[in-house]
Amino acid sequence: MSKEITSLSAAGLRKAYLRKDLSPVEVTKIAIAQIERLEPQLNAFAVQATPEALLEQAAMSERRWLDASPLGPLDGVPITIKDAIRTKGWPTVAGSHTVKPGQPWTEDSPAVARARESGAIFLGKTTTPEFGWKAVTDSPKYGITRNPWNFDRTPGGSSGGSAAALAAGIGHAAIGTDAAGSVRIPASLCGLVALKATTGRIPTYPPSALWRMGHIGPICRTVDDTAMMLNLLSRPDPRDWSALPPSGEDFELPRRSLAGLKVAFSPTLGYARVMPEIAQVVELAVRKLEDLGATIELVEAPFPDPTPAAMTMFAAGIVHSQRHLDDAAMAMLDPDLRAVIENSASVDREAYMSAVDQQIALTRNNRLFHQTYDLLVTPTLAVAAFEVGRNVAPDYDTANWMSWTPFTYPFNLTGQPAATVPCGLTAEGLPVGLQFVGDLYADALVLQAARLFETVSPFGHALPSCL
Repeated sequence: MSKEITSLSAAGLRKAYLRKDLSPVEVTKIAIAQIERLEPQLNAFAVQATPEALLEQAAMSERRWLDASPLGPLDGVPITIKDAIRTKGWPTVAGSHTVKPGQPWTEDSPAVARARESGAIFLGKTTTPEFGWKAVTDSPKYGITRNPWNFDRTPGGSSGGSAAALAAGIGHAAIGTDAAGSVRIPASLCGLVALKATTGRIPTYPPSALWRMGHIGPICRTVDDTAMMLNLLSRPDPRDWSALPPSGEDFELPRRSLAGLKVAFSPTLGYARVMPEIAQVVELAVRKLEDLGATIELVEAPFPDPTPAAMTMFAAGIVHSQRHLDDAAMAMLDPDLRAVIENSASVDREAYMSAVDQQIALTRNNRLFHQTYDLLVTPTLAVAAFEVGRNVAPDYDTANWMSWTPFTYPFNLTGQPAATVPCGLTAEGLPVGLQFVGDLYADALVLQAARLFETVSPFGHALPSCL
């Protein structure tokens, strides 16, 4: 029975609580046991709540459900928070020895506040590469985090601890960050769903080091859970003055078919080098969209390669965020991160503003593109999960982790909503993701299309062997 419970979605838990088939105490005990069993291999946690504190929260939730008065859709649902997001009572050190944990830590970020108000049970904070600088998850402070589909492989990053824990049946949803793909990358490598919503849809505080490229986003087991999380996390918070006003939309509303929608499929975006097996799995998955009624059109290069602009803006943000570090603190950093900072320190005003010009041109191009196409679909990544201890997949540019994640960062530049959904497995049994991208503000359409695809996905209900 514990296997069935650990693989339940948050929505599935909520239904079980409503029917009184399960209790938050029972579910939390199983989560605690799952942490004790798998965390030594996964290394997904930066901070863990004590079993006593978790069971106290669960008991309070159980009483609310017995009284038919749950606080919200996450009441009694165990979840995790990435160690880059402020959480009251727990340190937020972003995987770095340079951040001193002995601070009051008295504030929740907007997303954490919404989850707490909803009655979520916080299992702990999950690992990230130092300051979220790369797309795999290891750091000087916490070491290497591993993928539950194969403990010798990376879960991706930078929200890798969140995805690894969830895929291993630890918790039933997670909250991560995404400045160049950091919820979609690990979700794809771990067989999960994740959403980077339209810029400003989910209030963010403190602001990201990459400003408007940085997002907070949910990682979930299903698209239904993702839509529920977006309804919750998109509620207003005055600390983010740049957040969008409430849309008035219910992101959980379904769609019956994709009939009438014109969908562009771009296997490479015109510049990516994709592993042949990934390309094959994705192409087979895209055919399912035709079965759902969509008109599919192959578009090889919907926009010019935005990699130089993304690399410049990412590097400038990282350098600026660490400008206060003295030589002693710099020596404590991940050596590869220190090299990035040193090599990027010369990014000048002209280079940065040229990248901004490219960002503006890309955003304009893509808004016009969506006058013709309702959605764009791509592979989520160019590769499957590769060996831990590497920053870059084999045979890709060793100096640039973006070389194997070419499909995610363009939409951080433009602010468009983008979601990844599992679409199949490689011959080694590793997950592959399909990415759905919509026009600005079309979050609901992205989720509706992803939900319909999920019903016919070749991925089925596969689970990692540790479950």
